[in-house]
Amino acid sequence: MYVEIKDVKKSYGENGSYIQVLKGITTGVEKGQMCVIQGTSGSGKSTLLNCIGGLDTLDSGSIKVDGKEIGNLKQEALSNYRRDYIGIIFQFYNLVPNLTVKENIQVCEYLTKDPLDVNDLLDTLGLAGQQNKFPSQLSGGQQQRCAIARALIKNPKLLLCDEPTGALDSNTSRDILVLLEEINQKYGTTMLIVTHNNAIKDMVHKVIRIKDGKISKEYENEVRVPAKELEDL
Repeated sequence: MYVEIKDVKKSYGENGSYIQVLKGITTGVEKGQMCVIQGTSGSGKSTLLNCIGGLDTLDSGSIKVDGKEIGNLKQEALSNYRRDYIGIIFQFYNLVPNLTVKENIQVCEYLTKDPLDVNDLLDTLGLAGQQNKFPSQLSGGQQQRCAIARALIKNPKLLLCDEPTGALDSNTSRDILVLLEEINQKYGTTMLIVTHNNAIKDMVHKVIRIKDGKISKEYENEVRVPAKELEDL
């Protein structure tokens, strides 16, 4: 397994405000797979993604990525792990407003030793014509493409996507999912996608459902539906 998760527990708060969000998650994802993590709000899916990304610490359990245990890393080692392994796509883009599209992407290009070619990435994501525009001049779909390019420029081994279509209409959502599918095929990038969108489960290799901090179901798709053919997005 490329991502190995064993008995992961995570809680927040203390005394009267204590809540256990993850209650012993054990699962895994193979290298190059696209995996969807589903669940209702508060189920723990985004917390699990944050733990895998090294943004949250574990109470207990183990998370290994490419054989590397990340659950007990110190802050500097965590920063190196995020730099060398992880790309993150947030729902609300988090673009720097006073930087152009190309400059927003290059912010992360400078953080890595082996970046992808920025001009090739602009072409792949259909942003070559917008590279000198600022975020306020872009549509929601273009902003999300820019956010994806910023995550991908690092050539990450693992791409974490938190509701990547959550703020987009159905047509733009399909375009973004087609793009993620193409990235997976072109670069072999392992992807974990947290989503409320039930249709996305049909295009990925593996589906993990979380309910009340535990895995309620997980399975692999024997037949996958191409992103461009997904319905009810």
